[in-house]
Amino acid sequence: MKVIETKNLEKIFDGPVPLKAVNNVDLTIEDGEFTAVVGPSGSGKTTLLNMVGGLDRPTGGVAIVNGQDLNELSENELIDFRLKNIGFVFQSYNLIPVLTAKENTEFIMLLQDIKKEIRDERVEALLKEVGLEDKMDQRPSQLSGGQQQRVAVARALASKPSFILADEPTANLDSTSTSNLLDIMEQLNKEEGITFIFSTHDQRVIDRARRVITLVDGQIVSDERR
Repeated sequence: MKVIETKNLEKIFDGPVPLKAVNNVDLTIEDGEFTAVVGPSGSGKTTLLNMVGGLDRPTGGVAIVNGQDLNELSENELIDFRLKNIGFVFQSYNLIPVLTAKENTEFIMLLQDIKKEIRDERVEALLKEVGLEDKMDQRPSQLSGGQQQRVAVARALASKPSFILADEPTANLDSTSTSNLLDIMEQLNKEEGITFIFSTHDQRVIDRARRVITLVDGQIVSDERR
């Protein structure tokens, strides 16, 4: 089943010299993939992820996610769609500093009006799954970078999304933390069928991916399945 399909997707940033960050990209991502989008800095990786994640509007073409053309949604509808369909993991973790690991993980479920007993059960299961059941009451400042990113993964999974977009998720992590995080993501992908799409420079991520899409100057120049 297709979870993402783009047709002639394009993004131009205005300026003295307009920059075409994504250039007529046709792409299909199937349910259950473990895909890395790679390329040099400025190749359009993050812009592409932002458009299929509904964080940025395309200049041209369409991004269809779970059968929904994102261009057809208003800003409020897009917020609701992201909340229900897409999980995000960012390079900078984006955890809320004053909230504990438990509270950060359950935050999206609060926005979804999920009952407390269901939230509590799911948060406990998710933090156990990422190896942080003993860190539930600690705030981000009390956690290592690797632990914070694992909380971010648990938070991304909390809404039961169709797929997870991970933008340079290992950029701030050491080798051990990166390996542990990728082990968790691979396990989630293989055992639970969760779809992951990475934007990355990290060879350690690329080596684990089962599909590697290379962008150069906003265009796909290779698409390798392993």
